[in-house]
Amino acid sequence: MEKLVSAKERLLKSGNNRMDGELRGKIIVILCAVIMISATIAITIFLGVKGLQSFIKNGVSLIEFITSKNWNPTNQANPEYGTFPFIFGSFAVTFLSALVAAPLGIGGAIFMTEIAPSWGRKILQPVIELLVGIPSVVYGFIGLTVLVPFIRENVGGLGFSLLSGTIVLSVMILPTVTTIATDSMSSLPKTLREGSYALGATRWQTIRKVLIPAALPTLLTAIVLGMARAFGEALAVQMVIGNVKNLPSSLLDASATLTTIITLNMGHTTYGSVENNTLWSMGLILLVMSFAFILLIRYLSSRRKM
Repeated sequence: MEKLVSAKERLLKSGNNRMDGELRGKIIVILCAVIMISATIAITIFLGVKGLQSFIKNGVSLIEFITSKNWNPTNQANPEYGTFPFIFGSFAVTFLSALVAAPLGIGGAIFMTEIAPSWGRKILQPVIELLVGIPSVVYGFIGLTVLVPFIRENVGGLGFSLLSGTIVLSVMILPTVTTIATDSMSSLPKTLREGSYALGATRWQTIRKVLIPAALPTLLTAIVLGMARAFGEALAVQMVIGNVKNLPSSLLDASATLTTIITLNMGHTTYGSVENNTLWSMGLILLVMSFAFILLIRYLSSRRKM
């Protein structure tokens, strides 16, 4: 009788401990979620309030801010706050780097998953992951010491240009695109390949007409994620793009992005001044674009699940 009671007590105690552990785990998970959501909301509200002050408090025209090509906030007589060259530079390097990295990354993913033997992926995968861990300042320094002189001596211009920024960003986002594309191609069911081969299709026909269309939403998501990283990159681009206020007319012209202007000027402005507030407004534009990239990724993910 005592043994039965003891076993029953142990069973009840084990159940209570399991329930307590589940409750603690649930509390920790909810607390982490609340902290993450609160931090996101707080950053959004703070950046929104600071970014709108230049328009509400300082009277800067939103239309002029976005469309004007003149940036001269230190002019006491007639300050100008046009950020169109920087917005253009941000979008230019982002889309150009995506045009370079997307085919290379997707091609590398196809090679590793469909063409190379198993040992080929074992070699290439660590190399790609190693590129992810390289700090952006290293990419910028290599671009500054190797790429900029090479372009200046062999292509033309000063070397500090949209082309330099595009190449550096392409290398930086290439691992992101390749890794996600590789996972996407690897996750496709084998029945797609087997069915295509059974119908008499060649390997290239299978890749082009079956596998790539099936993985297309995820491949597009990989490209958008790479673009999101490129749009927000500051240090590496700042070291090679030239950081001028003029609107570039070719790939060999120097330019600037929203992130490079913010990092260059934020430390030289007085907190609460008009120039400082306009820099916060640039940060607000970056935040809005980040949300736009996230919404686009969510849309592509929903298409993948359909």
